Amino acid sequence: MIIDIVDLTDPEYSDLNAVQVAMVREAQQKKNKILARAEEEKKEYLSLLVAGDMARNSFYALTKARVDADAQAEIAAVKEDLDFQLAYEALGSEGDDNGPYRYPENPNYNLVPSQRFLVVRNYYMRLTDDPEARLAAFAADSLARSYLGEFYATLYDMLAAYC
Repeated sequence: MIIDIVDLTDPEYSDLNAVQVAMVREAQQKKNKILARAEEEKKEYLSLLVAGDMARNSFYALTKARVDADAQAEIAAVKEDLDFQLAYEALGSEGDDNGPYRYPENPNYNLVPSQRFLVVRNYYMRLTDDPEARLAAFAADSLARSYLGEFYATLYDMLAAYC
């Protein structure tokens, strides 16, 4: 999928977190649907004019301009909403009064459970290359039980599979 809803360079795009990337992809899909719907609407008007033997009428040019303007207005609203969401998410991902979000020093409780799972998994996968030590450290982590909830057992089983 080509992402052209936002003006980001490759390094800026790669700096987005998973939630922000999902927001960008969703907005891009909305934009693509709006453009496809506008093209379909223009084809319908043209086929009606051709069927009525009025294809050279200036009505099609005016209708085409109106459809394009409506589509651009919808896309502008989607882009504005995306910009707001990205800015809001960036504020929330920076941290809180205790400093930047980092597991286990300052975990982010605003994340959904699946995102928490990924954060904790990445933390333990980077912690050490020794699977036994990784599993022992995870088993001793009392914060992980409450932070992950139902995903604790899943992560434990995944880390145990490496042993």
